[in-house]
Amino acid sequence: MTIGQQARIVLVVGMMLMSAVAAPTKVQSQPSGQERDAPSVFDGVLSNIAGTSEISTARLRAALTDSSAIILDARPYDEYAVSHIPGARAVPVKPGTTPALYVGDAAEVVKSIPDKAQPLILYCNGLFCGRSERLADDLMKLGYQNVRRYQLGAPGWRALGGVMQVEKPALMRLLAQDTTSVLIDGRTKAGLKPRLRNAVLIPLTEASEAKDDGRLPMTDHTTRIFVVGTDGTEARAVAEAIVHDAFHNVTFFGGAITDLPELLEDEEG
Repeated sequence: MTIGQQARIVLVVGMMLMSAVAAPTKVQSQPSGQERDAPSVFDGVLSNIAGTSEISTARLRAALTDSSAIILDARPYDEYAVSHIPGARAVPVKPGTTPALYVGDAAEVVKSIPDKAQPLILYCNGLFCGRSERLADDLMKLGYQNVRRYQLGAPGWRALGGVMQVEKPALMRLLAQDTTSVLIDGRTKAGLKPRLRNAVLIPLTEASEAKDDGRLPMTDHTTRIFVVGTDGTEARAVAEAIVHDAFHNVTFFGGAITDLPELLEDEEG
């Protein structure tokens, strides 16, 4: 065998070895067929056995966007007031209900939503919560034809990046009770009167910047964060920006800052 032949053999063997080393790396960098075909987490449902069907987070978002369904919160009002999916309606308690078997009053739903063909979506406190199931069953018995459940509930909505809304009585109580909570003034820097007492100023354009300068609680991303703005639309936009920066306990006040006179600084002097 000549030297030239030997050199060619070494070259071929070397190329084969390089291909063998590179191949696993290439395979690892590509998702498997199973991974590519896996459903989005937003399309997932619990698939629990009940008398009504479930919808996914993606479908709930779509229903909220196009107002194709009325969203009912099947929890007690005090829980609803602390944090509820924006746009959801509270349902009064059914008389005689115990805490263990709590259920909303379907008869009250009939009064406010008489159209039995109206699509309804119910939710409560997640995977093991039976409140939405019980209310759904009662509504079906009364003749409602299109009742579905978001069984992932408030915890699932929040975990998948959904912002929550707080009612004024709960906001006032929680700010007084939870000294670790953060109150955010989401208004733009222009025209800040009246001032929100003990609030951190984070306008929408500075939401990400606030992670670096200490305005957001970086050591505990589950800290309660309340956002108030000129109105509910502005507050929600800031709250959603903060949620998208990986904070998991963010709610916004749906009213105007002027609806909270108890939290405003005295401008005299």
